[in-house]
Amino acid sequence: MASNPWLWFAVVAEVTTVSACLTPVPAAGQVAKASLKPTAPRRLADGHPDLEGTYDLATLTPLERPRGAKAVLTPEEAAALEKAAAGRRDKANEAISGDRSAPPKGGDGSSGPAGGVGGYNYFWLDPGSRYNVVGGEIRSSIVVDPPDGRVPPYQSAARERLASLRARPTSDAQESRDPGLEPPGSYDDPERRPLGERCLLGFGSTSGPPALPDYFYNNLHQIVQTPEAIMILTEMVHDARIVRIGDEHLPKTIRRWMGDSVGHWEGDTLVVDTTNFNDQTRFRGSTKNLHVVERFSRVDDKTLLYRFTIEDPDTWDRPWTGEYTWPATDQPIYEYACHEANYALGDILRGARTREAEAAARTSK
Repeated sequence: MASNPWLWFAVVAEVTTVSACLTPVPAAGQVAKASLKPTAPRRLADGHPDLEGTYDLATLTPLERPRGAKAVLTPEEAAALEKAAAGRRDKANEAISGDRSAPPKGGDGSSGPAGGVGGYNYFWLDPGSRYNVVGGEIRSSIVVDPPDGRVPPYQSAARERLASLRARPTSDAQESRDPGLEPPGSYDDPERRPLGERCLLGFGSTSGPPALPDYFYNNLHQIVQTPEAIMILTEMVHDARIVRIGDEHLPKTIRRWMGDSVGHWEGDTLVVDTTNFNDQTRFRGSTKNLHVVERFSRVDDKTLLYRFTIEDPDTWDRPWTGEYTWPATDQPIYEYACHEANYALGDILRGARTREAEAAARTSK
């Protein structure tokens, strides 16, 4: 499926709306319980648990808990929220009148670079339809530590750094932003655009680490396992991570977009340690000193438990942790032909040149 510069905003609106529906209550005493203890897993010939399979990461559970919301939803609360989300999807999927009038010049005034003129039909989107369940609990956020379910605040130095790096391409940046709001030079050449917009790496950290839902589409991840290495294939932009088992990290001079991942087994849990990130991906504004530890455990024949801890003292004042389950699926992974018949990036740059020419013409009058 081709990349589209306007899609991200429709999905952000959906996730934000669903999250806002969570009823605020006092947060005290509502911290999620410890992770579910996995059952005895099936094993491969080398004796380690078999983690292989294809998993669907789509979920309505947001990364961060809405402020004041409960950590765990009741079945009735989750059902009501899921029904409301389904209603919005049905509404968005309604047929569009062929004889409708054109939008006003400049769009209808709604937010986003599309100016309210629309993007893909909602048929193509798959942001999730259910809340994630961990240990029998219906979670209202993926983040479980800090106990409020929120990513820790940025360090003051990190806030200053981020302010100066807004035009740098990052893996989790939105596909497109209004040229009038970005710093000068953001549209000077393709290399200044976000990696996801250039079809080089999945946006929203869908490829990881940490591997997060993108609340968009192409939600599948496949694990292929051998005694020496584990491959994690992401459907979005067909990113593939290779985890070397029992190896040492590469020299610090070797930096990668998805970092350098090495793994080891702690009992029946696969622990993946990732360092050596470069300075282009910058997960949520982190530095190349980002350190991610992931834990994969088999809960049952159809479910993995995925837990991750993020650490970067140059970005956040403390480490933070999230977890959610990965349900297995028998759906096939499709090729992400991001640049096949895709004229978006060229049109974005040509649009920037047109805007510059129009501004120069106005100045010369």
